[in-house]
Amino acid sequence: MSSMSGWSELDDRAVAYARALAADAVQKVGNGHPGTAMSLAPVAYNLFQRHLVHDPSDAQWLGRDRFILSCGHSSLTLYIQLYLSGYGLELKDLQEFRTWGSLTPGHPEYGHTVGVEMTTGPLGQGVATAVGMAMAARYERGLLDPDAPAGASLFDHSIWVICSDGDLQEGVSAEASSLAGTQELGALNLIYDDNRISIEGDTHNAFTEDVSARYRAYGWHVIDVAAAANGNVDLVALDAAMVAAKKETNKPTLIRMKSVIAWPAPHAQGTAGSHGSALGDEEIAATKVALGLNPQEIFAMPTQVLEHARQVKVRGAQLRADWDARFTQWETTHPEKALLLSRLRTKELPAGWDSQIPVFAPGKDVATRAASGQVINAIAKTLPEFWGGSADLAGSNNTSIEGGGSFLPATSAIKGANPYGRVIHFGIREHAMGSILNGIAIHGLSRSFGGTFAVFSDYMRGAVRLAALMNVASTFVWTHDSIGVGEDGPTHQPIEHFAALRAIPGLDVVRPGDANEVAESWKKILLRGRATGILLSRQNLPVFDRTDCSPASGTANGAYILKDSEGAQAILIATGSEVSLALEVQKSLAAEGIAVRVVSAPCLEWFAEQDQAYKDSVLPKSIALKVSIEVGIAQGWRELIGDAGIAISLEHYGASADAKKLFNEFGFSVEAITTKIKAAL
Repeated sequence: MSSMSGWSELDDRAVAYARALAADAVQKVGNGHPGTAMSLAPVAYNLFQRHLVHDPSDAQWLGRDRFILSCGHSSLTLYIQLYLSGYGLELKDLQEFRTWGSLTPGHPEYGHTVGVEMTTGPLGQGVATAVGMAMAARYERGLLDPDAPAGASLFDHSIWVICSDGDLQEGVSAEASSLAGTQELGALNLIYDDNRISIEGDTHNAFTEDVSARYRAYGWHVIDVAAAANGNVDLVALDAAMVAAKKETNKPTLIRMKSVIAWPAPHAQGTAGSHGSALGDEEIAATKVALGLNPQEIFAMPTQVLEHARQVKVRGAQLRADWDARFTQWETTHPEKALLLSRLRTKELPAGWDSQIPVFAPGKDVATRAASGQVINAIAKTLPEFWGGSADLAGSNNTSIEGGGSFLPATSAIKGANPYGRVIHFGIREHAMGSILNGIAIHGLSRSFGGTFAVFSDYMRGAVRLAALMNVASTFVWTHDSIGVGEDGPTHQPIEHFAALRAIPGLDVVRPGDANEVAESWKKILLRGRATGILLSRQNLPVFDRTDCSPASGTANGAYILKDSEGAQAILIATGSEVSLALEVQKSLAAEGIAVRVVSAPCLEWFAEQDQAYKDSVLPKSIALKVSIEVGIAQGWRELIGDAGIAISLEHYGASADAKKLFNEFGFSVEAITTKIKAAL
């Protein structure tokens, strides 16, 4: 590597030992993915040692570059560099790879291992989430340092990704990469490990497209790096490509790098077997001989080599010191922005942040999607960090921020384009939208949301699940939440979706019953800071008279007594548009001398967290008959209504007709529900 300035024999040895560690770790536990980690060892080492701006003593340093290993199955690629760089992992942790309680699980987990920027494993998610990080980086620059020349701001940094053939076969990466090209995200650098091997063998079984041409068509800067003559990664050419990537600030960069999986294992290299299986003792010993290492040594790392690699900590400390000095100067010249940054870093909300949120008066029906749009705009007036958009449905989802400008590059000819605009146009890319929201949330300083129809939550479920798994504050706005969609018919009418979304651990699913519950829901979403989906109606709904009903503040408890009746013989538990129906049923039964309690249950997850005394006060055992009313499948309601309860539900797909007709035909009418309750009593 003499043609690479600053590269030494110790760097060559560090790479050789990194390859051996990948093989040893998988062999010890008996399962894993050694091949890619072996072939990527020089790539990741060069990135962490020479290109990535980072400080291993502080993995959360604001001025750092971000690194995402999108091919999370190759987690050893990252773990070994965290070990070599001094992030806190040691040989013991590599020896405990993929075992109970270790810091080195099978796939990198956000919040579990220091230095891991996101959970990866579902292929394509890393690429798409990194697009969100790059978008967040630009938006945050606009909040804090918009007038700095290009590349001169404290808040300018790079997003680096290593991805695989599998990542680029997944549709979510294509969706996000297309948008990244439109957005001209010059901070985004994607290293594509084109080793042409997957579990089933040669990727040409299913993947023969010209990836470089595709990314050029997306508007990316593409650099092709051929393999060296011996099949090894051409590190000199790759290093030059990485330098060129950092210089390109107007387009995202794809470095398409040819490699041979499991290089230099004599028999395993280039094989599908090396992708997901241990190599075996004999093959590992032969590989170590090929690397110039002692085949008898296992988990070896000479002190001299480790000390050399950990000099990156010294370089990182110097980068950090230089940045801190510039930051101190910036604080002096930008005192108001510095105060904003201080608040954003602690996730605090300013005093009076919710003062603009409207209170909706009864007497006029309001669709909850429309109420949400008003609340979003009210929040935006006090929280500059609040931004978002829709998957091409902003007018229907009510997710635009008035006067916010379209988040688009300065070169865009679109009216209202603003590189720091607050309205994101995701295009018809629901899955990428979900991943991008995750990236914005992980990046850390802003709060975002993204909307589509509830039925299309299926299209983005992978990203939603990952948001919940990582426990990040992504907010998904899902409108047109029932057969109330009406004439669009069953393809657009969610039936099983409420239950399916509630089945995701860690996801708050909120379905407010009126406009004021919408307002209270948004307050809790922002205060809580968790992965949340809010389900909103297309059709207008009554605004409850709070002089007759309990205050909407009860929304924060997840379920509350909306309207009680003395001597109640049954409890009606409803969500969303069915809450007003429950009130009508209560009125109908009262006319026949039957008292019932109406409980609005906008969020079952929030209700589950309340203490038992509160739960019992809302749903006491003394009132035996409990009735759930929700226009979806009944799955999940038995826990609240019990075996003797009645589930007013919809166990089949909808139809094309107006909403009122559908509700009547499918049993969601005052008469039908009243009859069932009377029969049960």
